[in-house]
Amino acid sequence: QVLLVESGGGLVQPGASLRLSCAVSGSTLSRYVLGWFRQTPKSGRELVSAITWSGRHTYYADSVKGRFTISVDNSRNTVTLYMYNLQPEDTAVYYCAAKVAGDGRNDYRHWGQGTQVTVSS
Repeated sequence: QVLLVESGGGLVQPGASLRLSCAVSGSTLSRYVLGWFRQTPKSGRELVSAITWSGRHTYYADSVKGRFTISVDNSRNTVTLYMYNLQPEDTAVYYCAAKVAGDGRNDYRHWGQGTQVTVSS
């Protein structure tokens, strides 16, 4: 079992930055890939970024490449999503999720509670 707790959402103006953190707990965490999803009523759920527990492999959706950075701190069991130059279209509920490495690309079975990010002037 993996437990995930997000923090760091909020309301910001276009062009601003935010940092989302995900505290991860559980056993054998090295087996997992950690991902950040976002969801809106209009667009549904989107995988924004993902990282292996080792940190060696990362993924970014085209919509956030060059603006978002994902990192993992194994000593603190924390995955962080740094978001720069935020735009209104980044507004969504952001979820931290985990899947076993080697499972299907979208086969995330462990989810946090979500944190709201709102980008508005």
